[in-house]
Amino acid sequence: MKYKIDEIINVTVSSIVPYGVFVNADYGYTGLIHISEITGGYIRNISKYFRIGNIVEAKIIAIDEEKKHLSLSTRDIIMDKIIDESNNLEEEGMGFDKLRDKLPEWIDVTKKELENSK
Repeated sequence: MKYKIDEIINVTVSSIVPYGVFVNADYGYTGLIHISEITGGYIRNISKYFRIGNIVEAKIIAIDEEKKHLSLSTRDIIMDKIIDESNNLEEEGMGFDKLRDKLPEWIDVTKKELENSK
């Protein structure tokens, strides 16, 4: 077995479809990031998150060794990046004080909703 569940790997976006993103990984594996695993919120347009050829980080949530196929998620990774970016708003002089102040609250609410939906 080349990969493990919960491992975070780099994958290359090979195609974008209405229900998710197909990717290529190392060792001849392919994968799918289903639309429900991209982020915790509603996604109107997957192309706002991914472009063909992008290399992205994804967490392995399931492995089919026989088909060399991975089920992947970027939910936690995207949320971590949002949190990191919200902490840097003031440093970058963006001036969104009210949004910056509310963002941690919105993130906490979304995380709780995600935990309750499992």
